[in-house]
Amino acid sequence: MLALLRRYLRPYWRHVLGVALLLIIQANASLALPGLMAQMVNQGIQAGGVTDPLPEALSETTWSALMRWLSDDAAARVQAAFRRVPLDATLRSRYPRATGPLYIPDPALSAAQRQALRRDLVPALALLYLEEQAQHDPAAAARLARSVGLPLQPQPNPDAATRAAWRAALESIPWRAQQTLALARLRVEYTRLGVDLGPRQMRLLLRLGGWMLALALVAVAAAIAAVYGAARVAAGVARDVRHDLFAHILRFSAAEFSRFSPASLITRTTNDVMQVQRLVFIMLRMLVFAPALGLGGVVHALLLAPYLGWTLALAVALSVAVLVGLLVATLPHYQRIQNLTDALNRVLRENLTGLLVVRAFTREPEEMQRFDAVNQDLTRLSRFVNRVTAAFTPIMILVLNGLFVLILWVGAHHVAAGVGRVGDLIAFLQYTMQVMMAFMMLTMLFVFLPRAAISGQRIMEVLTTEPSVKDPPNPKPLPQPLRGEVRFDHVYFRYPGAEADVLHDISFVARPGQITAIIGTTGSGKTTLVNLIPRFYDVTAGAVRIDGVDVRDVRLDELRRHIAYVPQRGAALFSGTVLENLRMADPNATPEQMQRALTAAQADFILNRDDGLRARVAQSGSNFSGGQRQRLSIARALVRQAAIYIFDDSFSALDYQTEARLRRALRELTREATVIIVTQRIAPIRHADQILVLDQGRLVGRGTHEELLRTCPLYREMARLQLGEEAIHDET
Repeated sequence: MLALLRRYLRPYWRHVLGVALLLIIQANASLALPGLMAQMVNQGIQAGGVTDPLPEALSETTWSALMRWLSDDAAARVQAAFRRVPLDATLRSRYPRATGPLYIPDPALSAAQRQALRRDLVPALALLYLEEQAQHDPAAAARLARSVGLPLQPQPNPDAATRAAWRAALESIPWRAQQTLALARLRVEYTRLGVDLGPRQMRLLLRLGGWMLALALVAVAAAIAAVYGAARVAAGVARDVRHDLFAHILRFSAAEFSRFSPASLITRTTNDVMQVQRLVFIMLRMLVFAPALGLGGVVHALLLAPYLGWTLALAVALSVAVLVGLLVATLPHYQRIQNLTDALNRVLRENLTGLLVVRAFTREPEEMQRFDAVNQDLTRLSRFVNRVTAAFTPIMILVLNGLFVLILWVGAHHVAAGVGRVGDLIAFLQYTMQVMMAFMMLTMLFVFLPRAAISGQRIMEVLTTEPSVKDPPNPKPLPQPLRGEVRFDHVYFRYPGAEADVLHDISFVARPGQITAIIGTTGSGKTTLVNLIPRFYDVTAGAVRIDGVDVRDVRLDELRRHIAYVPQRGAALFSGTVLENLRMADPNATPEQMQRALTAAQADFILNRDDGLRARVAQSGSNFSGGQRQRLSIARALVRQAAIYIFDDSFSALDYQTEARLRRALRELTREATVIIVTQRIAPIRHADQILVLDQGRLVGRGTHEELLRTCPLYREMARLQLGEEAIHDET
């Protein structure tokens, strides 16, 4: 599978990188949204729009209380950074409830100095908030102290030793929790100074909401573009694989077609390619996006609420266990599903091809049973695999919902204790959902991967199968001009995997300007013999030569360009028009050339139609009779002005009168060519220049009709059965 993907994704590497970049953008935009939501809840709602723990102004009372909670070094740094400013008109407009001087940070402070001040002031503000809470509700303050692990009971106006112990104990509280407490105290301070936090809160919410909307639009745009790019790449890969499969199959010899059945090749070119296309699409969509979303979600979630990390680990462990169980249950069955699909296609193809035979022998019930047996096997196996696969989604939903309940239960206790923030809890839930979604995406990829891997393996089996008949490494050209003399020199042939030879020591010469006929009983090797001329098979021993050149030393396209061949199943026409079928032999054939071939083949019924050469041809020529299909196939061969014509039992559907006219026309059109006719009937070949008699793969007679009647008992017996005793006596 990797070899297939590496081979066919290489031309699209720019598109793949573009899709990966878009998915990274989408993942980062999606990961930023829960963090902004947490800020909206923590700062925009809970803190009333107060976002900076560095105070912008402090009253003299708060300043004095705050100094008590600072260490000596920290107090010195804070005092050096703040200025005591008398209350003037400007400050009164900003802080209408202020009653005295205010302490304001020095505007000349650098960013590093401001950050250092935050490090000093946040713990002090948090402790001041806890002290004030203890003054208002001692029981709540005691619970809060116990939840954060403070060793001392909160009390109003603690002494210096108690304050030092509280400062040390506060270090066990996460920085985010300290910052939350500090912002809560600043909100109280700004309210006391008369600051209207409503506009500030609204500005913050609008700003964060605008960022969320912009990021959501970026994520949607990136997702749409990534899906479009992934779909184009997947469709392009499928197109290229189908093209290469079809082109490679066209190069197969008959030996390869005996290894891969037509039904299997059809399945591999359609169903298997579709599985690969689906995998490529899912892989491009999820292979980058899911890990980026999952890992990013884990990192963001742990940064927000590390105390909930164990719940996320538990969910991932359960999901991995479910995925492993799914793969173990389904993986062994995918190969069998594809094999059963091949079998189903084979049975269906056989019945559609042999429909008239099935009806003639009233075998419909038996064929229905045969089809139903394969169909039921495929249905049962597919149903099992689909049920197991479908069960994964509700199981994962159950795990996800259970995880949400667990997170809310654990997180609510921490929020109630003051060490957790509501916004962080909401964001953690969203990050958890993103992590689980990423895991489900990867699971979907793993679900499709085994079946697609099997399909890719089946495709590569075809693509890596080298045709047994192929161009020679050092081809030789045929002589020009080509005479077309065909010579068999002690030819032996055995089919691949067979135990015995089909042809034994065959030697003869078919010369230009002559008609060479090959006759024999059924299974004597007539078709096999002529199939060796265009190299549908290669000889096992001996040689087949054209004008003295071994056909194995000639390039296939050059060899077959000089041969016009009507196979035994020569009535195989292709859907389209008569014109398209005739031009398969010669794409540059003129209308006059095609009309001449149709006339010689006794296919005037085409020329007499109103649509003429534009007449439609159904699949396999089913809209024509058997004799008409045969004559059209002969006309197709005659369109090619070849040096060698091979007619393999191509006159069997013609009546004697039509056949006689056709033979006379053939002599006229093929006057200078080598003509080889395979038949089981003696009447059409009585006037042939040379008749070869085959029996069980051996050449048992050679000569003219009259000579064979005298010298070949087998030929004489066939003539007696076909022509009658009186005709034999008259000719001898």
